[in-house]
Amino acid sequence: MNSYETIAFTRHGRILEVTLNQPDKLNAVGAVLHEELSRLFVDCSNDPDSDIIVLTGAGRAFSAGGDLKEMQAMIDDPSLFEKTAREAKQMVLSLLDCEKPVIAKVNGHATGLGATIALLCDVIFAADSAKIGDPHVSVGLVAGDGGATIWPQLIGYARAREFLLTGDLMTATEAARIGLINRAVPREELDEVVRQFAEKLASGATKAIRWTKMTINIPLRQLAESMMNASIAYEALSNLTSDHQEAITALAEKRPPKFTGQ
Repeated sequence: MNSYETIAFTRHGRILEVTLNQPDKLNAVGAVLHEELSRLFVDCSNDPDSDIIVLTGAGRAFSAGGDLKEMQAMIDDPSLFEKTAREAKQMVLSLLDCEKPVIAKVNGHATGLGATIALLCDVIFAADSAKIGDPHVSVGLVAGDGGATIWPQLIGYARAREFLLTGDLMTATEAARIGLINRAVPREELDEVVRQFAEKLASGATKAIRWTKMTINIPLRQLAESMMNASIAYEALSNLTSDHQEAITALAEKRPPKFTGQ
């Protein structure tokens, strides 16, 4: 765990708390964090000193999704997307394949890839002040890094289409109501609620819990395997569009984008 620059680790007995640790950037996923997330869950799965993983973010946000500078860099040099695509697939599959239960403690907003990571976790608790959404289309990109895989499985295709095609965010309270996450609780209660749940799992029959998780995830892993290559390829194509460049430029200039469908 000492090889990570952007992720911090804290142990509480057999519970390993993993913190996305770039609060000044709202834990937006730049190149370094993206690479570290692609190997994080393999390392967590192999860690001999933990049975439960709690994933959270430092500061005000869980993760604000993609880093704008990195997005512009991939527009300027599309070959950079090859590494990002490979890492994105590794991230999704290794999270689904991690034998240990992974609990998302969504302390603040979780958007884009940040939302995908949270929703791929086994149990998701969020502060009721947090907002969750996948605004890939809002920046002219396909929701190809796992959002199109996991959202329909949690809330059904009709609702998933509504949110993935608009990029709209929702409150954690609404997310809990429609089944996207498990529970939304007051921010000041979040740490304690997650601690109690993690300790309940940690005190249970470890192997039975692990293997039940793996059994539940079989269809999700099969679905991700069947979808990720195509969905990431579509996202790579959208990286080349004029609309994506317009969205990034508009964000930099703090104005609404003017999409042309090109």
